[in-house]
Amino acid sequence: MAKKTKKKNTDNPTSREFKKAAVLGTGKKSKAPLIITLFAAAILAGGALYFLGPEKEAGPVAATAAAVKNDATEFVYNVSDYSDGKARYYSYKTPQGLAIRYFLLKSSDGVIRAAFDACDTCWAAGKGYRQEGDFMVCNNCGLRFSSVKINEIKGGCNPAPLTRETRGDKIIVKVKDIIDQGSFYFDFNRS
Repeated sequence: MAKKTKKKNTDNPTSREFKKAAVLGTGKKSKAPLIITLFAAAILAGGALYFLGPEKEAGPVAATAAAVKNDATEFVYNVSDYSDGKARYYSYKTPQGLAIRYFLLKSSDGVIRAAFDACDTCWAAGKGYRQEGDFMVCNNCGLRFSSVKINEIKGGCNPAPLTRETRGDKIIVKVKDIIDQGSFYFDFNRS
């Protein structure tokens, strides 16, 4: 005759087996505290990397969609789009096929500034500028230019200024100014 085995009742907190397992530490253990601890550790590690990690280099912000084409003669941008101080890069393709690049940014003194993504000296390299904090840095020669000097100083390796106009909460850039002032820097077929 087979011996009848009695199933231990370790799920009922009032049972003797449950209490014995609790005292001896042999009962079923929930994995929930371990999972919660690992999840919390992962969140803390991710937060530490985000806040204490190396400073992120400001990269170009693609913003062509931010421009609202008013008509065939000008582009209209919202001043509020530049409140973070990051440069937004744009490109305008002329009827002759030149892709003229320019950027707008709000400098540290609160002024919206505009310049071509080129300069008198390094334009032929076609490398433009990158933003590092409050500076625009030439990607060809590495010279740095304070944002508050854009549209103020021209020549040399300074970002070539682009005429812009502020109308209320809008920045206006005229297509004629883009072509007349910027074609020089983006016609790579000229010698």
